[in-house]
Amino acid sequence: MNKKLFISDLSLVLGNNKNESKVLTNINFDLEESEIGCILGPSGCGKSSLLRAIAGFENINSGSILKDGVCISNSLENTSVQDRKMGMVFQDYALFPNMDVKTNIAFGLKNNTKKEKENRVNYLLDMVGLGQYKDKYPHELSGGEQQRIALIRALAPSPDILLLDEPFSNIDADIKEDLVSDVRDLLKELSITSVIVTHDQNEAFNIADKVAIMNNGKVEQIGNAYDIYHKPVNKFVADFIGLGVFVPITRNKNGQLETPLGMIEKDKLSGNHIESKDLEMLLRPDDIIHNDQSDIMAVVMEKQFRGAEFLYKLLYNDRYPLLCFAPSHHDHKIGEAIGIELEIEHYVIFEK
Repeated sequence: MNKKLFISDLSLVLGNNKNESKVLTNINFDLEESEIGCILGPSGCGKSSLLRAIAGFENINSGSILKDGVCISNSLENTSVQDRKMGMVFQDYALFPNMDVKTNIAFGLKNNTKKEKENRVNYLLDMVGLGQYKDKYPHELSGGEQQRIALIRALAPSPDILLLDEPFSNIDADIKEDLVSDVRDLLKELSITSVIVTHDQNEAFNIADKVAIMNNGKVEQIGNAYDIYHKPVNKFVADFIGLGVFVPITRNKNGQLETPLGMIEKDKLSGNHIESKDLEMLLRPDDIIHNDQSDIMAVVMEKQFRGAEFLYKLLYNDRYPLLCFAPSHHDHKIGEAIGIELEIEHYVIFEK
């Protein structure tokens, strides 16, 4: 099975000689068979261009794309889209409105008999629990149902690799979480190597085995969700992923590092940058615990009710903004001073 993907030093320039724009620079990314990878980044960072290059819609200028060790793209050759044996799920689903569900799914099964098509369609519909909808048309389906049909239509020809471009962007928030989980389960059950593009961090963390963070056409960090969140390699990743603020670090007369909220424990430090003079530390809301008994007080500047909890935006010592989660029964007023304390498992420190 040709289900491994290896991208090495890929660069892509779009436009003509008078108006060229380098949209991808030295991209390196790989996936093992049945692994789900996610390209995550802000709008305009190049993630959709990377997906198009993998699919074969864009000719790369340098580097290479290999599928199971065989080159399908470099600066000299570009295997055609149809010969790459990749499936594609588009943001708008791209279902044919004049075809019913079963015909949409069978569209890519050109070389199969009528009976083979029927069996494949029924098998995939049953997998997503939509067997009763095979005679309906796209306009008769909900957004979630259309998304499932678009997915299994792409899976019908048994592609080696599946590419998904913002597949959940048009899905209502109340069903999105379950749908993301269902899609992951389906991809794992079918052992399909997949690349998903999204700007939504929750989607990326819930569906992917491996996440690549992109910015300005470059990959900033690759890792699993836990490492991306807790061990960002630079300030862009730290700022882009999750919530957080940066507080300054100073060095006292004994050479010890301290923040406005207290001393830094040496055994939790890592990295060579701690010798630098100008440092700052990332504090996430889960690093700061609300404690009514604490002597450290911060003033509530804003608050967001999130059901089970509040997100408090605080100001410490009249100058340092902080974020803090607290159970929703701790309902404090704007302008009220509340007790807080640090609870940090490991420090995330960068040079200014």
